[in-house]
Amino acid sequence: MQTIQIKSLDTIREAAKEFVAGMDDRTVFAFRGVMGAGKTTFIKAICEELGVEDVINSPTFAIINEYRSATTGELIYHFDFYRINKLSEAEDIGTEDYFYSGALCFIEWPEKVEDLLPGDVVEVNIVENADGTRTVTVD
Repeated sequence: MQTIQIKSLDTIREAAKEFVAGMDDRTVFAFRGVMGAGKTTFIKAICEELGVEDVINSPTFAIINEYRSATTGELIYHFDFYRINKLSEAEDIGTEDYFYSGALCFIEWPEKVEDLLPGDVVEVNIVENADGTRTVTVD
């Protein structure tokens, strides 16, 4: 298990760099945390660290955003399943094809699609501490 501290928005890129260094060849990451924990903000920092130059925002209404690293050309998919009400809604957009594509997949609200997640999904938990810092555990 890896633990990363995010002390402030000023240091989030350092935390993202640490996260990227520990990714190895894993591709599907399930980001868990309460509303406002910082899932989208941390994913944005990770994508920037990976060389994404596009505007990165939450795919809350689109469900999925696609980015490409300007440095490696690698595809990155960012999912937000918050508005999914039934598993079939996620199946209908082909989420399993994305999850098994070999491309990086960063998933917010993975509990909504638990049955579709691959067995080797990397669990990423973000907790806001009393002092406003965040603790990220990667398992």
